[in-house]
Amino acid sequence: MAVKKQKASASGRTGKAARWRTWTGVTLALVSIYTLIATISYFFYWDVDHSASGMLTASTQNWGGSVGNYLATALVRGWFGVASVCIPVAGFIVALRLLRIGRLKTFKLLVILALLMLLASLSLGICSSPTLLGAGLGGEYGYFIGHDGLIKPLGKFGSIMLLIVAFFLTCCYAIPSFPRRIQTLIRNITAYLCRKKENKNPAQIPAATGGESNDDDDNNDDDDDDNKSDGNKDDTEGEPDIVFEPEQGTDIPFTVTPSDEDEDEDAENLGKAAQSNDTPAAEKPEDEQDIELDIDGNGVEQQLDGVLASHLPYDPKADLSRYEYPPVDLLNDYPKSAKSVSVEELEQNKNKIVRTLGHYNISISEIKATIGPTVTLYEIIPAPGVRISKIKGLENDIALSLAALGIRIIAPIPGKGTIGIEVPNQHSEIVSMHSVVKSAEFNDAKFDLPIALGKTITNKTFVIDLAKMPHLLIAGATGQGKSVGLNAVLTSLLYKMHPSQLKFVLVDPKKVELPLYAKVERHFLAKLPDAEDAIITDNQKVIYTLNSLCIEMDARYELLKAAAVRNIKEYNQKFIDRRLNPEHGHRYLPYIVLVIDEFADLIMTAGREVEMPIARLAQLARAIGIHLVIATQRPTTNVITGLIKANFPARVAFRVTSMIDSRTILDTPGAQHLIGKGDMLVSTGSDIVRVQCAFVDTPEVEKIVDFIGKQQSYPTAFMLPEYIPEGSDGERDNIDLSKRDGMFEQAARLVVETQQGSTSLIQRKLNLGYNRAGRIMDQLEAAGVVGPPDGSKPRQVRIPDVIALEQMMGQI
Repeated sequence: MAVKKQKASASGRTGKAARWRTWTGVTLALVSIYTLIATISYFFYWDVDHSASGMLTASTQNWGGSVGNYLATALVRGWFGVASVCIPVAGFIVALRLLRIGRLKTFKLLVILALLMLLASLSLGICSSPTLLGAGLGGEYGYFIGHDGLIKPLGKFGSIMLLIVAFFLTCCYAIPSFPRRIQTLIRNITAYLCRKKENKNPAQIPAATGGESNDDDDNNDDDDDDNKSDGNKDDTEGEPDIVFEPEQGTDIPFTVTPSDEDEDEDAENLGKAAQSNDTPAAEKPEDEQDIELDIDGNGVEQQLDGVLASHLPYDPKADLSRYEYPPVDLLNDYPKSAKSVSVEELEQNKNKIVRTLGHYNISISEIKATIGPTVTLYEIIPAPGVRISKIKGLENDIALSLAALGIRIIAPIPGKGTIGIEVPNQHSEIVSMHSVVKSAEFNDAKFDLPIALGKTITNKTFVIDLAKMPHLLIAGATGQGKSVGLNAVLTSLLYKMHPSQLKFVLVDPKKVELPLYAKVERHFLAKLPDAEDAIITDNQKVIYTLNSLCIEMDARYELLKAAAVRNIKEYNQKFIDRRLNPEHGHRYLPYIVLVIDEFADLIMTAGREVEMPIARLAQLARAIGIHLVIATQRPTTNVITGLIKANFPARVAFRVTSMIDSRTILDTPGAQHLIGKGDMLVSTGSDIVRVQCAFVDTPEVEKIVDFIGKQQSYPTAFMLPEYIPEGSDGERDNIDLSKRDGMFEQAARLVVETQQGSTSLIQRKLNLGYNRAGRIMDQLEAAGVVGPPDGSKPRQVRIPDVIALEQMMGQI
């Protein structure tokens, strides 16, 4: 009974204090509104309500009557002039604080209003005539202090400069990001003026090597433009040709198209320029790295920030504006092999092909050779009347005559009236990631997610856009280059994307291929809230992660629906233009790339639990920026099912052991004839291109992730939505509220005051770990403060105000 009486008395005192705050807040709010109306009215009727001597007249036109006129005269004329409107505004803010309306930082806001009022009064007192409003626009304070305290010792110019500095410091105190926004505005204006100047005087790109004429430069530029839009076109026009005399007894012209080394050097120089242009300048101080990450708090600060920055677009890179893209020097530049394809080898192969076809009474009218890094393409034009299928059937005979492995016949070559015979070179060259990243095709690509896989037969860098593919399936036998291909994909994206634009979800059942990228966890990786490692190696966590991505996909579609857009590109552009309100749940959406190294192992161990979310993501996730890259070494039909193949139009096939495996991957034979060591066929849905995969070694990857990992990063990795498996809800019913956490009441007050049931909010505001914040959220749900989880959305808060919360706490 004594305990109940103590609780009742405490509850009574709490109720009296709440009522006192309510009545005081309402009274102060009414007085503030009355004073503001009287002050504004004074600006219109001050000359009518005052006599020529400056005394108050008997009758008044002020909207607040004689009392309002007297009060406004004291504020505007006797004190701070026009800036006196800050006084009733400050009173109204205090009233809101007493009434617990909004989430205002009262003390900081009052300090800002006081500083602005004093500075505005001084500025208006110096610049305005003393006859306005009776004592000048700055009031008697602004006029006398401005003239006697500033102008006399400093002069008018010095006084104005001092006030400008004071205004700037006040803005920096009110908005910590104000200096950065000024720098961004100046940088944008400077960049615009530079672009305008360049448009008037276009810069000439100098030749990479001496001795080249302007005509050669023009030809190279034309070739680059032709291949810029699509990296898989084998365009050889404009390249120098070597013409051989016909062999004795034949009249077949033979043309050789060698690789253009000078053109590669030009492309590398262009790549250096593009790489330097992509690297942003370091302009943001370190103490501002978490300014825009706090969305839930600092309401007034964000409102003032938005007022001053409403003319500037939102910059998603602002949190890591000092981020530097990896330099190309981190990659190894392998020298070209001295044992390249010789003229004698080309002539010998050409004669063997002609001789073999002649044995079967197949005549050809012309033959042309194009030298690639690992294979040489011989294009033949058959004589009229020769059936293509007849040449296609001689694949093994030609391989026997050339004594070569991996002969592949393309009959006909798409877009050309020729038949292609691909013959491996005796001495292949290494296609380094260094040369690919420096190429103009990669640096000039205007893709959302550019990936440089390697080089084609014509030595052109093969660049594709993962955002348009929209998913990529990689398959091949063991040891043929799949892991190197995955590293090439990841390296390409790391070189082109900012951490704010892209996040990786890495799944590595083998546990040895992808842990290298753990160092960029807080820059580029995404993980579950309770996960310790961002690299997922446990099959059960893979299932949770895939379902979490499905929750993220559904939440993003809700955001797109609310924004009335169709894809992530339109949504982010709308958010950058500040046409979406973050207070309504809108946020900038980075691309998410899911990389699975060994998909067959997941299918064997998890089966349908993995296949279903993968199929959902493959079918629906392209529009909201979630893309899949799946690699497997066993391309059988029970691993690559029809449901998966239907949603993976882009496929990469390394060397396989049988034609059946090639048909499983590409729906066509050919992958069984590859020579291995990164030799691959890339199908983008329309045609198939043979590419030599770019080689990136483990030490190179370590250098890249070390360079990124040492830079300023986000506080944590990108958190995916929490996934609660079925059957785990019953654990919450067994929560004992008598053993609640010590921070339970503070967390409950925070959730009720903000009306946001978010675990991340508790974690951030109370400086707690995620696991402890999650337990507190479960206790709040058991106590009835918040509702059950709703995907990635905040929980519903069931307590309307703090008074009701205190009453409920007394009952627990």
